[in-house]
Amino acid sequence: MITYLDAYISTNSLHFVGNKIADEGISLSKNTIVIDHKLEQNLISYFLTPFTSEEFYQFYHESDLALNEVYTYVSKIFDNGEQLYEQSVNLAKHLYEQSIHPKIKGGEFYTVYFKDCILDGETLDAVGLFKSENKDTFLKVLQENDNFNLQTEKGINIKKLDKGCLIFNKDRENGYIVAVVDNAGRGVEARYWLNDFLHVRRRKDEYTNTQNFMTLAKNFVTQELPKELGTSKTDQIDLLNKSLDFFKDKDTCDIDDFTNEVMIEPDIIEKFHHYKQRCEDESGTSINNSFSISETARKKQQRSFKRVIQLDKKIKIVIDGNSQNIEQGTDKKGKFYKVYYNEEK
Repeated sequence: MITYLDAYISTNSLHFVGNKIADEGISLSKNTIVIDHKLEQNLISYFLTPFTSEEFYQFYHESDLALNEVYTYVSKIFDNGEQLYEQSVNLAKHLYEQSIHPKIKGGEFYTVYFKDCILDGETLDAVGLFKSENKDTFLKVLQENDNFNLQTEKGINIKKLDKGCLIFNKDRENGYIVAVVDNAGRGVEARYWLNDFLHVRRRKDEYTNTQNFMTLAKNFVTQELPKELGTSKTDQIDLLNKSLDFFKDKDTCDIDDFTNEVMIEPDIIEKFHHYKQRCEDESGTSINNSFSISETARKKQQRSFKRVIQLDKKIKIVIDGNSQNIEQGTDKKGKFYKVYYNEEK
């Protein structure tokens, strides 16, 4: 969890980075920015408020971490804060080289050194990289000679951060702890910030393990089992409910405990282990066989467990439990579901 109530800005640099395909170029400031206390508080709110997720990333490179440009430039800033301006120029040039999609918008690019940020109770320095791409229209009220006039101005809405990255000075040897915000959607023009510029991947922590394993279990139940065993919709939902109950009741997940309590049948357990291995091989990532369960990740993933039977266009049966009270069958009128219950509310 990120807390910034005591955080303050030590150094701040601002440049403009355009779209390389459109040949918009870069406009580099000559010095860092001097800001007063009121502006500092507004900037801290603008930069840091959007970081609410507990999903964290780390820098990486396929051959050598030191070849990741952002990692190297930021490391130099952590080593010597006086290098912030010089490295902000390098970062702006690197961002420009990645801005090669026609839909990428030019914008102001900030490099900010924060002191006294708190991550999970630990006070840390952090370097923030932010880009403002969209401008809003604001009304300005003018009073002149006992009259009021209006005029419009284009500016940055400090409640709408477009792109941001917060790099905490911790776990340097593994690519730091990195928080990312990108509100530009999911297209190619959005992925360039995460993949091409930052070149980060999810950290292997309790949040990621919980998220990945719950996704794996859900996909196995809803996609693999129907294909392999023809598992009915009610049986799928029963397994989804058991999976959710397991994660609600446990503080840690042991995969053997999960399969024995949820999958139960040896044939299904064996198929699950094969499915897990296949997914790990295809994705190039692995899930620990035992890990602490992240409550935040559990609640987020729970929303994707669709325990609904959709019949035709307008009939839905929601099953949160007691799937044994539902029978499926066919008669001369067609297919049907029969529901048993004790009381109506």
